[in-house]
Amino acid sequence: MTRVLILDGHPDGNPARFCHALAESYAAGATGAGHEVRRVRLCDLDFPDLTRRDDWQTPSTPAAVVAVQQDITWAQHLVIIYPLWLGSMPARLKALFEQAFRPGYAFGQGERSIGDGRLKGRTARVIVTMGMPASIYRGFYLSHSLKALKRNILAFVGIGPTRATLVGNVEGIDEARLRRWLGEVSALGARAK
Repeated sequence: MTRVLILDGHPDGNPARFCHALAESYAAGATGAGHEVRRVRLCDLDFPDLTRRDDWQTPSTPAAVVAVQQDITWAQHLVIIYPLWLGSMPARLKALFEQAFRPGYAFGQGERSIGDGRLKGRTARVIVTMGMPASIYRGFYLSHSLKALKRNILAFVGIGPTRATLVGNVEGIDEARLRRWLGEVSALGARAK
Protein backbone atom coordinates (compact mmCIF):
# COMPACT_ATOMS: atom_id res chain seq x y z
CA MET A 1 0.00 0.00 0.00
CA THR A 2 1.27 3.47 -0.95
CA ARG A 3 0.29 6.88 0.41
CA VAL A 4 -0.63 8.95 -2.64
CA LEU A 5 -1.22 12.69 -2.85
CA ILE A 6 -3.01 13.87 -5.98
CA LEU A 7 -2.50 17.55 -6.76
CA ASP A 8 -5.13 18.61 -9.28
CA GLY A 9 -3.33 21.67 -10.60
CA HIS A 10 -6.05 23.14 -12.81
CA PRO A 11 -6.91 26.59 -11.42
CA ASP A 12 -10.42 26.53 -12.93
CA GLY A 13 -12.95 24.64 -10.78
CA ASN A 14 -15.28 23.98 -13.72
CA PRO A 15 -16.03 20.23 -13.48
CA ALA A 16 -15.83 19.98 -17.29
CA ARG A 17 -12.04 20.45 -17.19
CA PHE A 18 -10.34 17.21 -18.26
CA CYS A 19 -7.67 17.52 -15.55
CA HIS A 20 -10.39 17.04 -12.92
CA ALA A 21 -11.59 13.85 -14.63
CA LEU A 22 -8.02 12.55 -14.78
CA ALA A 23 -7.57 13.25 -11.06
CA GLU A 24 -10.81 11.37 -10.33
CA SER A 25 -9.69 8.40 -12.43
CA TYR A 26 -6.28 8.20 -10.78
CA ALA A 27 -7.90 8.39 -7.33
CA ALA A 28 -10.44 5.68 -8.21
CA GLY A 29 -7.73 3.35 -9.48
CA ALA A 30 -5.53 3.96 -6.45
CA THR A 31 -8.24 3.54 -3.81
CA GLY A 32 -9.62 0.52 -5.64
CA ALA A 33 -6.19 -1.13 -5.33
CA GLY A 34 -5.99 -0.36 -1.61
CA HIS A 35 -3.70 2.68 -1.67
CA GLU A 36 -4.35 5.59 0.69
CA VAL A 37 -5.24 8.72 -1.25
CA ARG A 38 -5.42 12.38 -0.36
CA ARG A 39 -6.37 15.07 -2.84
CA VAL A 40 -5.61 18.74 -3.19
CA ARG A 41 -7.45 20.86 -5.73
CA LEU A 42 -5.61 24.04 -6.66
CA CYS A 43 -8.92 25.72 -7.53
CA ASP A 44 -10.05 25.34 -3.89
CA LEU A 45 -6.97 26.92 -2.29
CA ASP A 46 -6.76 30.51 -1.12
CA PHE A 47 -3.23 31.88 -0.72
CA PRO A 48 -1.35 35.00 -1.84
CA ASP A 49 1.33 35.06 -4.49
CA LEU A 50 4.85 35.74 -3.28
CA THR A 51 6.16 39.05 -4.57
CA ARG A 52 9.31 39.59 -2.48
CA ARG A 53 12.21 37.39 -1.46
CA ASP A 54 11.56 38.26 2.19
CA ASP A 55 8.04 36.81 1.87
CA TRP A 56 9.46 33.52 0.59
CA GLN A 57 12.05 33.26 3.34
CA THR A 58 9.72 34.12 6.20
CA PRO A 59 8.30 31.20 8.18
CA SER A 60 4.73 32.60 8.09
CA THR A 61 3.26 30.21 5.55
CA PRO A 62 -0.49 30.64 4.82
CA ALA A 63 -2.74 28.03 6.49
CA ALA A 64 -3.92 26.58 3.16
CA VAL A 65 -0.31 26.01 2.14
CA VAL A 66 0.61 24.50 5.52
CA ALA A 67 -2.14 21.92 4.93
CA VAL A 68 -0.61 21.13 1.50
CA GLN A 69 2.83 20.78 3.11
CA GLN A 70 1.37 18.33 5.65
CA ASP A 71 -0.12 16.29 2.80
CA ILE A 72 3.22 16.29 0.95
CA THR A 73 5.03 15.18 4.12
CA TRP A 74 2.49 12.35 4.54
CA ALA A 75 2.74 11.18 0.91
CA GLN A 76 5.10 8.62 -0.54
CA HIS A 77 4.01 9.35 -4.12
CA LEU A 78 2.83 12.66 -5.60
CA VAL A 79 0.65 12.94 -8.67
CA ILE A 80 0.62 16.40 -10.24
CA ILE A 81 -1.96 17.04 -12.96
CA TYR A 82 -2.16 20.30 -14.89
CA PRO A 83 -2.95 21.84 -18.29
CA LEU A 84 -0.16 23.26 -20.43
CA TRP A 85 -0.77 27.02 -20.67
CA LEU A 86 1.48 29.12 -22.89
CA GLY A 87 4.08 26.37 -22.80
CA SER A 88 4.18 25.90 -19.03
CA MET A 89 2.15 25.09 -15.93
CA PRO A 90 -0.50 27.64 -14.93
CA ALA A 91 0.98 30.53 -12.94
CA ARG A 92 -1.24 29.68 -9.95
CA LEU A 93 0.31 26.20 -9.71
CA LYS A 94 3.82 27.67 -9.84
CA ALA A 95 2.75 30.07 -7.07
CA LEU A 96 1.69 27.08 -4.94
CA PHE A 97 5.09 25.44 -5.40
CA GLU A 98 6.78 28.72 -4.45
CA GLN A 99 4.67 28.92 -1.30
CA ALA A 100 4.98 25.25 -0.32
CA PHE A 101 8.64 24.55 -1.10
CA ARG A 102 10.10 27.20 1.20
CA PRO A 103 13.44 27.18 3.01
CA GLY A 104 13.08 25.33 6.28
CA TYR A 105 10.44 22.97 4.87
CA ALA A 106 11.69 21.67 1.52
CA PHE A 107 15.39 22.36 2.05
CA GLY A 108 17.73 23.90 4.62
CA GLN A 109 17.86 27.58 5.50
CA GLY A 110 21.57 28.10 4.79
CA GLU A 111 23.75 27.52 1.77
CA ARG A 112 22.20 25.09 -0.66
CA SER A 113 24.07 22.11 -2.09
CA ILE A 114 23.01 19.36 -4.43
CA GLY A 115 21.19 16.58 -2.64
CA ASP A 116 20.04 18.43 0.47
CA GLY A 117 16.34 18.53 -0.41
CA ARG A 118 14.22 17.44 2.55
CA LEU A 119 11.53 15.65 0.55
CA LYS A 120 13.66 12.64 -0.39
CA GLY A 121 12.00 9.24 -0.49
CA ARG A 122 9.02 10.45 -2.53
CA THR A 123 8.35 9.66 -6.15
CA ALA A 124 6.15 11.59 -8.55
CA ARG A 125 3.99 11.27 -11.64
CA VAL A 126 3.26 14.40 -13.65
CA ILE A 127 0.27 14.33 -16.01
CA VAL A 128 0.10 17.24 -18.45
CA THR A 129 -2.83 17.94 -20.76
CA MET A 130 -2.41 20.07 -23.88
CA GLY A 131 -4.21 21.16 -27.01
CA MET A 132 -1.33 20.21 -29.33
CA PRO A 133 -0.24 16.66 -30.09
CA ALA A 134 2.05 15.35 -27.34
CA SER A 135 4.60 14.37 -30.00
CA ILE A 136 4.98 18.05 -30.99
CA TYR A 137 5.50 19.02 -27.34
CA ARG A 138 8.15 16.29 -26.99
CA GLY A 139 9.87 16.70 -30.35
CA PHE A 140 9.71 20.41 -31.16
CA TYR A 141 9.39 21.96 -27.69
CA LEU A 142 11.54 19.24 -26.07
CA SER A 143 9.11 19.03 -23.11
CA HIS A 144 10.76 22.20 -21.82
CA SER A 145 8.41 23.09 -18.96
CA LEU A 146 8.05 19.48 -17.85
CA LYS A 147 11.83 19.15 -17.65
CA ALA A 148 11.98 22.38 -15.64
CA LEU A 149 9.37 21.06 -13.19
CA LYS A 150 11.17 17.75 -12.79
CA ARG A 151 14.68 19.20 -12.40
CA ASN A 152 14.23 22.72 -11.01
CA ILE A 153 11.37 22.11 -8.60
CA LEU A 154 10.85 18.44 -7.74
CA ALA A 155 14.45 17.20 -7.86
CA PHE A 156 15.57 20.44 -6.17
CA VAL A 157 13.60 19.45 -3.05
CA GLY A 158 14.54 15.76 -3.28
CA ILE A 159 11.50 14.27 -5.04
CA GLY A 160 12.30 11.62 -7.62
CA PRO A 161 12.24 9.73 -9.78
CA THR A 162 9.50 11.58 -11.61
CA ARG A 163 7.62 9.92 -14.45
CA ALA A 164 5.45 11.80 -16.92
CA THR A 165 2.29 11.23 -18.93
CA LEU A 166 1.48 13.67 -21.73
CA VAL A 167 -2.12 13.86 -22.91
CA GLY A 168 -2.27 15.71 -26.24
CA ASN A 169 -5.13 16.96 -28.40
CA VAL A 170 -7.52 17.34 -25.46
CA GLU A 171 -9.59 20.04 -27.12
CA GLY A 172 -12.46 18.30 -28.87
CA ILE A 173 -11.38 14.91 -27.54
CA ASP A 174 -13.71 12.18 -28.74
CA GLU A 175 -15.49 9.88 -26.30
CA ALA A 176 -13.40 6.79 -27.16
CA ARG A 177 -10.08 8.61 -26.58
CA LEU A 178 -11.44 10.15 -23.40
CA ARG A 179 -12.34 6.72 -22.01
CA ARG A 180 -8.96 5.32 -23.08
CA TRP A 181 -7.06 8.08 -21.26
CA LEU A 182 -9.20 7.79 -18.16
CA GLY A 183 -8.61 4.02 -18.17
CA GLU A 184 -4.85 4.42 -18.56
CA VAL A 185 -4.69 6.92 -15.71
CA SER A 186 -6.85 4.69 -13.52
CA ALA A 187 -4.40 1.83 -14.18
CA LEU A 188 -1.51 4.10 -13.17
CA GLY A 189 -3.40 4.83 -9.95
CA ALA A 190 -3.89 1.13 -9.24
CA ARG A 191 -0.11 0.67 -9.46
CA ALA A 192 0.60 3.98 -7.65
CA LYS A 193 2.95 4.87 -10.50
